[in-house]
Amino acid sequence: MTEDAVAWVLLAAVTAYACAGGTDYGAGFWDLLAGGTRRGKRPRWLIDHAMEPVWETNNVWLIFVLVIMWTGFPVLFQTVFTAMWLPLALAAVGLVLRGAGFALRKPTQRLAGRRVYGAVFAVSSLLTPFFLGAAVGGLATGRVAPGTEASADAWSNGTSVIAGLLTVAATAFLGAVFLTADARRFDAADLVGYFRLRAWCSLAVLAVLACVGLVVTRDDARYVHDGLTSGIGLALVLVAVVSALATAVLLYRTATGWARITAVAGVALVVVAWGLAQRPYLIPTSLTVSEAAGATTTLRWLLLVTAIAVVLVGPPLVLLYRLDTAGALQPLTEADLRRTAAGREPESP
Repeated sequence: MTEDAVAWVLLAAVTAYACAGGTDYGAGFWDLLAGGTRRGKRPRWLIDHAMEPVWETNNVWLIFVLVIMWTGFPVLFQTVFTAMWLPLALAAVGLVLRGAGFALRKPTQRLAGRRVYGAVFAVSSLLTPFFLGAAVGGLATGRVAPGTEASADAWSNGTSVIAGLLTVAATAFLGAVFLTADARRFDAADLVGYFRLRAWCSLAVLAVLACVGLVVTRDDARYVHDGLTSGIGLALVLVAVVSALATAVLLYRTATGWARITAVAGVALVVVAWGLAQRPYLIPTSLTVSEAAGATTTLRWLLLVTAIAVVLVGPPLVLLYRLDTAGALQPLTEADLRRTAAGREPESP
């Protein structure tokens, strides 16, 4: 059915944002824990160089998610943004401050200013994924339904907290894996081991949080818990575990290119498993896909627009990511700009 196809598109967009945007959030998380100015200089140098070519592009997936929600599933959009407006507003503020902090900290001349902007960027990279994850966890508990008023209980319960922490840990894991690969690409041998160790640590934290999450959701989000521990949901989770273990081994062997693929696969499989665990609900157990869907004509046009976007935008995005991971994209330095300016022929009067 048309609404099911649009629901799959929504799940795919959420998965893409969790992986692409999550990598950037993870880089910001490690920026926060890099230490003082002297100690954190090298890790922050790598984070800046790794993020600069693509950090704005990754938010395209978030915009796509919002468009699919309010156009394809208006009841879902209204329900979520009514009951969860506070955590989502905090996440949105974090997005804005994070972008401003990252953009302004490098060109700022004064050390105090760079520290302020750097702190804003790093702290926002922690809080934004936490609040996004907390909102998703709150929906899984069944505390939210069409007509539910906003309340702290909807997003500050045990499942929400665990989901928020899992989101932060997953982004930290992705960021560390990608930064390990970038350290190797930039011939920064000291940072390869630095970020590899952090990838292993974040993976261990993920495993602990996942075990705690299984216990918490058993009573607090029973429908999703049952979906994740049986059938297709369990199969996807097990494959995700294998992917995570493969990532740890590949990092040990410094096969960072393959490690990026298995790390993304692991996180993507968990997101897809969570989405499938909710079937046939968008909000367990109060709002099904068919109940939340908009008009059939609107959904058909939305699928057509999605297909056009995949054809027109998909290849450039793939090329951008490919060029970035291959090290073909490097920011211009002041010396480059001076050489370019010096090489220009004077304009004729």
